[in-house]
Amino acid sequence: MAYLAFYRTFRPTSFDSVVRQEHIVKILKNQIETGRIGHAYLFCGPRGTGKTTLAKIFAKAINCEKPVNCSPCGECPTCRALAGGAALDISEIDAASNNGVDEMRDIREKVQYPPVNGKYKVYIIDEVHMLTQSAFNAVLKTLEEPPAHAVFILATTEPQKIPATILSRCMRFDFKLIPQSDLEGLIKSVFDRTGKEYEEEAVAAIARAGNGSARDSLSIADMCASYSGGKLTYDDVNNVLGKADFFAVADIAAAVLAGDGGETLTSAEAVLSTGKGVGVLLRDLLSFFNNLAIIKMCRNAEDIVNLPKDKFTKLKSIADGADGHTLLRATEILARCEGDLRYSADGRITLETALMRAAMPATDSTPEALLARIEKLERQIAEGVKVTVKSRTEQPRAQVGQADNSYTAARLVNERQPEKPAESVHPKPDAAPLEEVSPFDGQSPFGGIQNEQPTLFEQSEQTPPKSVGSLSERDKATLFGRFIKLFRTTKRNAVLFTLCMDLESTFEGDTFVLITSGEVVYKSLNREEHRQFIAEALQSLGVFSFDIRLKPKGEDKYEKAIGELRDNFKGTDIEIK
Repeated sequence: MAYLAFYRTFRPTSFDSVVRQEHIVKILKNQIETGRIGHAYLFCGPRGTGKTTLAKIFAKAINCEKPVNCSPCGECPTCRALAGGAALDISEIDAASNNGVDEMRDIREKVQYPPVNGKYKVYIIDEVHMLTQSAFNAVLKTLEEPPAHAVFILATTEPQKIPATILSRCMRFDFKLIPQSDLEGLIKSVFDRTGKEYEEEAVAAIARAGNGSARDSLSIADMCASYSGGKLTYDDVNNVLGKADFFAVADIAAAVLAGDGGETLTSAEAVLSTGKGVGVLLRDLLSFFNNLAIIKMCRNAEDIVNLPKDKFTKLKSIADGADGHTLLRATEILARCEGDLRYSADGRITLETALMRAAMPATDSTPEALLARIEKLERQIAEGVKVTVKSRTEQPRAQVGQADNSYTAARLVNERQPEKPAESVHPKPDAAPLEEVSPFDGQSPFGGIQNEQPTLFEQSEQTPPKSVGSLSERDKATLFGRFIKLFRTTKRNAVLFTLCMDLESTFEGDTFVLITSGEVVYKSLNREEHRQFIAEALQSLGVFSFDIRLKPKGEDKYEKAIGELRDNFKGTDIEIK
């Protein structure tokens, strides 16, 4: 006898052997017990969940002379005749290849004849959504009022394509995807019956690849059994599925979360150069990031991911070093990339661009990227990260100023404060001392090395601040540039430099107004510690009143055009109507 695939060899022959779908099995068994057999059924749901299998079991059970627990006995003359393959009372029709009106007219004519061996004449129409509109119309009346001996079972994966007139005439049963734990049990039972040795992690990997489909899972298990001559291992399953090496994918994910764009591209190129497809690598990365999220958020993560010990340890070490915003942002970027690949002429470039964007949040101006950068800075500050700044020639800065330039967060917090700071209109008098420190320690957030200039407070002590009334128009015009320059030359708060660099500014009388169009930036700047620091910076420049505002949506282009008009025609009276 020719070899039969696992999904055919181990296809269930009774209701009790069907994997899950208990809600459907219970209804069908109750109907058989009470004799209340319907005339039309619709089985719909994802592929490989048991629609055709249950239809065959039900067709045999209602014709069986001595059903056992409502399932066909397999021993009576009727069951033997139906199992022989030449049964005239059960007709299985593939609507994908017999979807015309002539085939449905043929069914309408033959359904009038009584069954040969059993009680019912059963028609199983698979992939019924493939029928044409004319074919549906041809069978419509027969489906509504068939002979007493006729039962129709329609099976489909796309019920939304079936006309409402057909749906309303059928009892609808929705099949659900099979949970991974049940698929693992099914695969283990098949391996045990065939004498195949296996690792628990290998079975879990097969069940995950099956995506809730029993047929897909058994097909993969069949390939894996043929691939491995001895005990089936997790690596054997990965090789059969064509997945990238686990640790190579781990290197890419670790580089992305560490913000190392160069290492990210290098690791990705190493995987792609082995011949792995772009889509395969992207799916492996998404699965890896999903496991990272599970480990970071779930207490029983080891049971959920079910990986070998060394691979789980690697995953946990990467998850422990990542923050939530960065992990979520990277996953969202890669998920969008999966959709972009469908319309991309060069998938490799599309994937590498997405990896660079995920690994370099400093180049991304979205609120999510900004939040990830702020959270990273705050975590470094809380941990007291030690930062050493080197010159452009890779020489220690101590050679220039003969000073120790290794600072910790705790040391920077204790940096000298101004003896008599001018009072600000906005900060509260009893505000707590500033504790925000930049881990850049004299560097721009974008990697540039700063000049050896006095800090903000040293500048304010060297030059007495002007009163606001003494500021000339030229001073006001250049105030924002000098204000931003203070943040670039101070070690106290490089976070504010990032937040303020894209602001707009203006004067309303003696009040200096900072305007942003980003709600995230607006909320961050209005935090008490940020407002106090901005106030001190402006006081050193002679401004004692300021305000931070959120620009209303829809006014950007209008105000920009007015500003450009005034800049181009300085000295001319312009009336805005």
